[in-house]
Amino acid sequence: MTYLLHPRLHEDCIVLGRFNLCQLLMMNDCRYPWFILVPMQEGISEIYQLSKEDQQTLLAESSFLSEQIMMHFKADKLNIAALGNIVPQLHVHHVLRYAADPAWPAPVWGYGEAVPYGDEEMKKRIEEMQALLQARLITG
Repeated sequence: MTYLLHPRLHEDCIVLGRFNLCQLLMMNDCRYPWFILVPMQEGISEIYQLSKEDQQTLLAESSFLSEQIMMHFKADKLNIAALGNIVPQLHVHHVLRYAADPAWPAPVWGYGEAVPYGDEEMKKRIEEMQALLQARLITG
């Protein structure tokens, strides 16, 4: 089977590149630094459905991403979740939170309307993230 990104993720996100297992997306919502890991395997909706090796790879990629973005963005908290109530394809959200952000301390899901990045802001954020993660991120 060929891996295809769910249409909702394709619509809501910007592709930054990929790691060995996961495609890395950035939510197109400038209110929060928000990144999503999507294992590039078809028909997977839950972590337990991955092989044990891929589960370990997912954890390693998530941990690498988490450490890098927490150090870079200096957030108060990092929320990590794999909900999948609307998008059944396994995807793991990494949302950086600040005590001063619009939804704090509530979850970001369903809070207000997304504020898309402007063209220049998006270009800068993509370049920033690709440089930050260049040790493991595959682009192009």
